Amino acid sequence: MGTDIAELKAEVDAIRWYHAIDLGNGVRTPGLYDPADKVARYHIPADLSGRTVLDIGAWDGFFSFEAERRGAARVLATDSYAWSGTGWGSKRGFELARRVLESKVEDHDIDVMDLTPERIGTFDVVLFLGVLYHLRHPMLAIEKVASVCDHQLILETHVDCVAQRKPTVRLYNWMELDADTTNFCGPNPAAVALMLYAAGFTRVEIQPPASRLYNVPKWVATRLLKRGHRMVFHAFK
Repeated sequence: MGTDIAELKAEVDAIRWYHAIDLGNGVRTPGLYDPADKVARYHIPADLSGRTVLDIGAWDGFFSFEAERRGAARVLATDSYAWSGTGWGSKRGFELARRVLESKVEDHDIDVMDLTPERIGTFDVVLFLGVLYHLRHPMLAIEKVASVCDHQLILETHVDCVAQRKPTVRLYNWMELDADTTNFCGPNPAAVALMLYAAGFTRVEIQPPASRLYNVPKWVATRLLKRGHRMVFHAFK
């Protein structure tokens, strides 16, 4: 068994990981981002028994495997940019984690803008985490996501202009946001909610603690959120 663990660690070390994932037996991927710290804030249902789940922008698959761990009947992980795009990511981490975890999570290399019920079906719960602010056409993206969502969407995104109560979207020049050229837009909470309603969702909730920051006086929000913030939205049909 020791040899197997050593071989696994060598495989893990040969991959550049974005997600930190516990593979068991003391092996943890050296991801740049630890999603385990965010799960509670996203308010993903603790029990997904019998539900189908779509994870858009899955990358290394942490949230896909987490949905499966919570009892989802079927999980489909999708990505394109991280798996086969021009960035530094790859699908190797997802494939290794799936094999080691003996997971049944399915995969489909597809761009957000190509999502349709005809191509991938529809799902009870859709995870759209950390993707929206990278996209040049956020409203169209939300419409595409809505088309494959039967009930609940969990959307996490960078937001900006939080002190503005009217729907506002800030666009970024090149490396303006966190020196990352893939960061394109920062909608404020009102804009995200409006886009979700326009896409056919009938109820939108901003999850705490971000909602508390959104409800503070304007001068406080301006001081606290000069560089933007991350918020989680739950939308229901």
